[in-house]
Amino acid sequence: MKAQLPRPEHYSYLQHRKQRTTQIILPVVFSAILMIGLIVLICFATFNSGGDVSRWAAVSTIWIIIPVMLAGLIFLAILVGLIYLMALALSALPYYTGIAQDYVYKAKAYIIRGADMAAKPVIAIDGFIENLKAFFERITNP
Repeated sequence: MKAQLPRPEHYSYLQHRKQRTTQIILPVVFSAILMIGLIVLICFATFNSGGDVSRWAAVSTIWIIIPVMLAGLIFLAILVGLIYLMALALSALPYYTGIAQDYVYKAKAYIIRGADMAAKPVIAIDGFIENLKAFFERITNP
């Protein structure tokens, strides 16, 4: 005895089944039939007694090269756009890099000043301890 799962019969499931047939299976089958038909037609046209194989080879080469050329044109357009943007950026960047460099030099001065202020108490305490050690060494070693 096999258990059978209940099949949903609600509207969305029925619509999904209908769409699966009309939007997925049907276009795939039609495309496969069209491709097989084109292959048969090309074979009959090419390999009959009067078929011109070199002409069909040239046509096939053209159809192979067209997408590559379109992709190349798109890549060329992107490359030209990037070159143009780089030229615009290079004309504007020297001014802004000079301003940025000024801010970096100002920040450097503040950082050095802050580091010196943080280290000054430690150096002062260390110097005071060294002075005390030297004082007590003079007292104990006359």
